[in-house]
Amino acid sequence: MAKNLVIVESPAKVKTVKKYLGSNYEVVASKGHVRDLPKSTLGIDVNNDYEPKYITIRGKGETLAELKRLAKEANKVYLATDPDREGEAISWHLAAALNLEDKKKARITFNEITKSAVSNSLKNSRDIDMNLVDAQQGRRALDRLVGYGISPILWEKVKRGLSAGRVQSVALRMICDRDEEIDAFIPEEFWLLDASVSIHGEKKSILARFYGDKKNKIDIHNKEELDKILSDISGKEMTIDDIKHSERIKKAPLPFVTSTLQQEASKALNFSTQKTMRIAQQLYESGYITYLRTDSVRISDEAVAAAKAYIDENFGAQYISHTSAAGKSNSKVQDAHEAIRPSNVTVTPDSLKTKLDRDNFRLYQLIWKRFVASRMTNAKYEVTAISFGVDKYIFKANASKQLFDGFMCVYTSADDEKEEKNNVVSNLTPDAVIDSVRYEESQHYTQPPAHFTEASLVKVMEEKGIGRPSTYSPTITTILARHYVKKDKKNLLVTELGKVVNDIMVTAFPDIVDIQFTAKIEEKLDKIEEGEMEWKEILREFYPGLKDSIDVARSKLTKIKVKDEESDVICDKCGRHMVIKFGPHGKFLACPGFPECRNTMSIIEKAGVKCPLCGKDLVVRKTKKGRRYYGCEGYPECEYMSWNKPGEAAPDGKQEPMEEIINQ
Repeated sequence: MAKNLVIVESPAKVKTVKKYLGSNYEVVASKGHVRDLPKSTLGIDVNNDYEPKYITIRGKGETLAELKRLAKEANKVYLATDPDREGEAISWHLAAALNLEDKKKARITFNEITKSAVSNSLKNSRDIDMNLVDAQQGRRALDRLVGYGISPILWEKVKRGLSAGRVQSVALRMICDRDEEIDAFIPEEFWLLDASVSIHGEKKSILARFYGDKKNKIDIHNKEELDKILSDISGKEMTIDDIKHSERIKKAPLPFVTSTLQQEASKALNFSTQKTMRIAQQLYESGYITYLRTDSVRISDEAVAAAKAYIDENFGAQYISHTSAAGKSNSKVQDAHEAIRPSNVTVTPDSLKTKLDRDNFRLYQLIWKRFVASRMTNAKYEVTAISFGVDKYIFKANASKQLFDGFMCVYTSADDEKEEKNNVVSNLTPDAVIDSVRYEESQHYTQPPAHFTEASLVKVMEEKGIGRPSTYSPTITTILARHYVKKDKKNLLVTELGKVVNDIMVTAFPDIVDIQFTAKIEEKLDKIEEGEMEWKEILREFYPGLKDSIDVARSKLTKIKVKDEESDVICDKCGRHMVIKFGPHGKFLACPGFPECRNTMSIIEKAGVKCPLCGKDLVVRKTKKGRRYYGCEGYPECEYMSWNKPGEAAPDGKQEPMEEIINQ
């Protein structure tokens, strides 16, 4: 029997940790929490100073019994759950459930699952950090009081199955406010006037844009103003009035934190926040990347030294940055962990191409490239600003030339790739001869703010201090699962149900959906973590006002009927327009004439591409385990299927048989 027991959270982590430890260590998984508040009751005694009641989670009895047996036989029990509030709380619950004595238990954490990190954690074991535990208890209790207090109001006034949450309700309000802003937006007309200028000796013409006159910038609001300018410059000679040269620096990016990884993976890889975090968790548990829930861009000295050595060997000393990674000063940053980076920078994406599946490979490649780029020098450009004069007006053009690629030889972000190509000029001088000028006019209208995407919502949540790295993905997943919000391509659009729920929250619970109020709650939870505040104090301040609001809402709110979304599909039994309903397995069509007409139909989601074998439409289907794939609508006559849309490369270029896929 091993003398020491190491308890981790995930079964996937067991194998990775075990290979770094000797035969004296047994590694097992708790499979997450073993104790929690009961589901059937509030679980918090509001009449006894908010004392929580913890019970063994249903289904964890066998796991707990096995852990107790192993702990009893071990000399030392190392609690190696994740290095955050939630992980600290799991260790605390484990110690209580296993009745571990102080001298027998030890808390260890590692930011990356490598031999050195695991070994160092054993050498630097510590007691459970009760400040972290209390911060988790405070958050858990707050969320329980809000959820179990307000959700029954939504069941009573709208329909069962709805939920309210401390963070999800604020996120929903932000989406609703954005949609209202878009609906209320009144577009304004404006015109652009461009000049395509051909310079003698230059291969390509220069595109210059109308700026104004020699005194001020002028906006062109309508066709009449445009025609007046065109009339003034008609037949007039254009001259080069001024040329200015300068150097522009494009700074190397910071390494990823949770929010920026979610944003970039959405833009570059089209991953949802949920998918990004799931894959990142797999990469962490396999030992490939550091811990994935972080808001700090800090990098360890060892990792910096390793990155510099790699860059020196593969790119040259001129590419090594000698400045430290530093983000914007932000009091909301907890700085508990390093930035997200590869555990070993010498493990390149190419070396893992055959070991990882396509999505894991793509995310690892993104993390690896971003980290290496963060330790490289800035890119440098020569920028040329040209002013053209014609009559009393000025047209301006900018041209740029890359002088040194720096970090861009490794990494360019999705936003960099979308940048328009700039003008390119050689040694242009003020006395250059203009051969010809062609004017091009175009009418435009001001655009409303863009709908939130998962990426942009995470960005704003982080900026406003709503939630923390561990909550962004679950928050978005919840409001989508509750059908308060739907996705149209990448856009998050509020549903009729979402509008109703938000209206109730704004009317009856204004504090819960107030951004500043919610951000202050997060700051207080941080104070608990830092030992500056007692965890029940936050509940004593918060709950009395919440209870009053719940009592008022229950007595004053009226029942609201939410109209089902109507489809363009006609019921083939009674002729009504079918409506969209939600069931345990997702959306389906139902006749609004229920119970007289009980007709239902499945919703077929078209992929937007044709079957490469027979030319019919491809549709999105799901396997028995819920994984999406693309199949021909002509099945079983046509058996084409693919995990990837035609045009997207499969990891191995192979196509699996239909029967093997649908059984997965």
